[in-house]
Amino acid sequence: MKKELLAKYDVPAPRYTSYPTVPYWETNPTTDQWVNHLRATLKDGDGGYSLYLHIPYCESLCTFCGCNTIITKDHKKEYPYVEMILKEWQLYLDQVPELLEKPLKHIHLGGGTPTFLSAEALTQLLRPILSRVKIAEHDFEGSIEVDPRRTNAEQLKALRELGFTRVSMGVQDFNPEVQRLVNRIQPYEITAGLTQAARDMGYTSVNFDLIYGLAKQTAESIRETAELTVKLRPDRIALYSFALVPWIKPQQRLFKDEDLPKAAEKRELYNIAREILLNAGYVEVGMDHFALPTDNLSIAMNEKRLHRNFMGYTDQRTDVLLGLGVSSISETPYSFHQNEKVLPLYEASLNEGRLPTLRGHVLTEEDRVRRQQILNLMTQYEVEFINADQEQASKEFLKEMLNDHLIEINNHKLVVKEEGRPFLRNACVFFDERLKTKQPQTKIFSQSI
Repeated sequence: MKKELLAKYDVPAPRYTSYPTVPYWETNPTTDQWVNHLRATLKDGDGGYSLYLHIPYCESLCTFCGCNTIITKDHKKEYPYVEMILKEWQLYLDQVPELLEKPLKHIHLGGGTPTFLSAEALTQLLRPILSRVKIAEHDFEGSIEVDPRRTNAEQLKALRELGFTRVSMGVQDFNPEVQRLVNRIQPYEITAGLTQAARDMGYTSVNFDLIYGLAKQTAESIRETAELTVKLRPDRIALYSFALVPWIKPQQRLFKDEDLPKAAEKRELYNIAREILLNAGYVEVGMDHFALPTDNLSIAMNEKRLHRNFMGYTDQRTDVLLGLGVSSISETPYSFHQNEKVLPLYEASLNEGRLPTLRGHVLTEEDRVRRQQILNLMTQYEVEFINADQEQASKEFLKEMLNDHLIEINNHKLVVKEEGRPFLRNACVFFDERLKTKQPQTKIFSQSI
């Protein structure tokens, strides 16, 4: 990949896990509106729904992290938090009975560190939920994000017995010096051992999360990380750019500026890792993701069933994603909803018998059209224009990408070419009317590469 192209398109842009993106949410739904949107979507649809459970606790702080976390070694917090989530779940069941009538297609635990919870606490959290819902017959998936340093066989066994089949491991980088600087010492042997243990227990999909652009990463170290990753042959790999957002996450100021790879160096790290993964037989899936051709993610992309929501790319297409736990985000075709981000406020709402609403966004008709166009582009690398005017406007806005042969525009359709896939976010910006209209004066998004 030409270095000048990587430099040219390395501009701040959203990751588009939603549209509108969170900084541009405007019209907050009332709790009643949100509940009505949930009920209406479940009543009218036949695609089932997904659940996301947010576990915020971590025993130590990874300095690259941008997630909503609570740092503690006090495991007495496990069971009170489990009870909070179950209390929130019951509030939803009381108000949205359709949750017991429609199939649950996907449940995912994220964080934080979900395996901060013991095997017993995980079972106490999940069994009351899974035992009452209607599990999708043929395509249910249970998945969890794990920290290999904090995960044991008992936890994996308990989750497997509850029907979980996919595990996503935070790896980031295998280099000891990089690990030291990001405060995450995780020898290769730990990751390799947990990968094998998961496979031996019958987990059918293992994902590794890697990050490029971390402190002290070099071309040599990222090459070694990518080659070690390929050696373990995870079914999926997420290759994320380090999102430097110290105005949101102050712990990132612990890095020295000189430790971080600069623009051209960082882009080269991405190029090296991407090339190794593609040469090893992985398929590029959407943005930042790679999968073996036999993995469900690759198959879903080929069959044009690939979906993307706040949990990332998934082969489970549902119109409802219901988030439980502090800071969790939910969505329907009509609105987005986020829980309280501060634990005491989240808990207080539950104790008062109220859903812990913090904010959200009611989508306009234009939002819904743009949302679908961006989703199509992010999952299929192509999208149809809504009219001739939009097609003409795209030719002007994306003129540079056209001239660089990264995209094609013809037959009322925009197609991202294979060489343009690393710049997918840049193409999506054309459809982001809210970003183009607002033109933020302060930093909101990380660099696109």
